[in-house]
Amino acid sequence: MANDRLLLDIRNLSIHYEVEDGTVRAVEGLNLRLGYGETLGFVGETGAGKTTTALGIMRLVPSPPGRVVKGEILFEGEDLLKKSEAEMRSVRGGKIAMIFQDPMTSLNPVITVDRQIAEMVALHQDVNEKEALERAVEMLALVGIRPERAKDYPHQFSGGMKQRVVIAIALACDPALLIADEPTTALDVTIQAQVLELMKELKRKLNTSMIMITHDLGIVAETCDKVAIMYAGRVVEYAEKRRLFLNPVHPYTQGLFNSLPELDEEQEELKTIPGLMPDPTDLPPGCPFHPRCGYAGPQCATESPAMVEVEPGHLVACPVRARKGDKP
Repeated sequence: MANDRLLLDIRNLSIHYEVEDGTVRAVEGLNLRLGYGETLGFVGETGAGKTTTALGIMRLVPSPPGRVVKGEILFEGEDLLKKSEAEMRSVRGGKIAMIFQDPMTSLNPVITVDRQIAEMVALHQDVNEKEALERAVEMLALVGIRPERAKDYPHQFSGGMKQRVVIAIALACDPALLIADEPTTALDVTIQAQVLELMKELKRKLNTSMIMITHDLGIVAETCDKVAIMYAGRVVEYAEKRRLFLNPVHPYTQGLFNSLPELDEEQEELKTIPGLMPDPTDLPPGCPFHPRCGYAGPQCATESPAMVEVEPGHLVACPVRARKGDKP
C-alpha cells in the first residue's frame, strides 16, 4: 500500500512493562498498516498484546510501569510518539477515538448521557454549550436512542444501550480512526449482532477507519476488510480477510481455525493448540510459537522470523510454512 494512502503506519513498535518479576514484553517489533476507510481485525488470545497496542496508539500506556521502548506510530504522516501531551489531547477523541470493553466503566454514573457526549464535542469543536447538547441529541439519534432519553443517567440504560452511548461519544467528533476493544464482550448474542450492525452502518456513513480488537473470528468475518493475527506481542500473519480465511498459513492461525466447531460434521471433541501462551516476562528465543508448533525446525528455536509475502498482500512470520505454500 502506498504511503499516501495510509492513515496509520506502525513501525517496529515495542512496549514493555517493568514489574517485580521482570520485564513484560507486551508488544515486540510490531508492524501494522491501515488505509483510509478500512476496517482491520486484530485477533489473538488474551495477553497477546492487542489492547496494549491500542493504548500505545492513543498514548495511554500507564507509565509506570509501561513504556514505549522503540518504534514509530505514524498517523496521517505524523509520529504520535513525538507529540506533546497537549497535542495528544486534541488527537484523542477528535481524530482517534476508542471504545472500551465495558461501557459501564467508560461512563460517568452521575452525569446525564447527553452532557457526557456534549463534553466531548465542546472539547474538540468550536461550539457553545447549546450547540454541543444539540449535537449530543443528534448522535444519540444516530445510534438509535430516542431524544427523550438524552437526560437519562447511565444506570437507566441496558448493557446494549450503554454501549450505544459509548459509540455515540466516540463518533461525536467524526474521528478518522475508531479503535473498538472487544466492544461486544459483555453483551448477549442478540445485542452483539445489533451493536456490530450499528457500527458497520455508522462506518459506511462516516467513512471512518476502524481497528476491531477481538478474539472472535465470526466478528472478523462479519465486519473486517483486513486481518492481523497477533501472538505473544507480535503480528504473525496479515492479509485481506478472504485470503486469510481461505488460506491460513501460519501454524498459529491454522490452530485458531481448527479449534472452531464444524457445524456440518459430528465431532466428539474440538481440536486444540497444544501447550499454553508463553510467559511474557520469559519469552522463548527465536519464534515465540515454536514450543507449540508441529512444523518447528531447529532454526525456529534460534531465529526470530521476519514477515514473508506468500501472495500479494498476504504476509506471514513463518519461513517454514511460507516455503511449503500448501493449504492446511
